[in-house]
This record gives sequence, C-alpha cells and structure tokens, in this order.
Amino acid sequence: MCLGIPGKVVEVYREHDLLMGKVDFGGVCKRVCLETVPEIAVGDYALIHVGFAISRIDEEEARRVFALLEEMGELDDLNR
Repeated sequence: MCLGIPGKVVEVYREHDLLMGKVDFGGVCKRVCLETVPEIAVGDYALIHVGFAISRIDEEEARRVFALLEEMGELDDLNR
C-alpha cells in the first residue's frame, strides 16, 4: 500500500535541472522533488510519497487527509 502525505509548497527551485521544492508538513519542512507536477506553485498543496510529489491537490483535500491521519493517531508519527 502506498501512503501519500499532503504538504504545502513554500518554495520552488531548480537543482541539477530538476524541479525541487521545500514543502511544509504541518510545521516540518522537507525537500521534495516536484518534477512530476511541473504546474505546482508556492502556496499549492501536493501529495508526497517518499520525497516525490505524486499529484497536486486542493487545500480542502489536504485538510481531509490531515484530519484522517490525526484521527488515526498517525499525525504525531509524521512529525518525528
């Protein structure tokens, strides 16, 4: 099973000719490859799996996923 976690893009840049970004996961920022979602922009949300953006999602969908993870008690594990 594949689990994608939503994050908010706070920075977009090129690194070694790859589209990369800084993504905020509820206060924890990580470096993510955005090459598969070239239309992404700062302020957008993306679904991330093992450091790669797999799709762009809207803010409401991101909130639903965060609420589900929190309900399952998994949100704290993500921030470690």
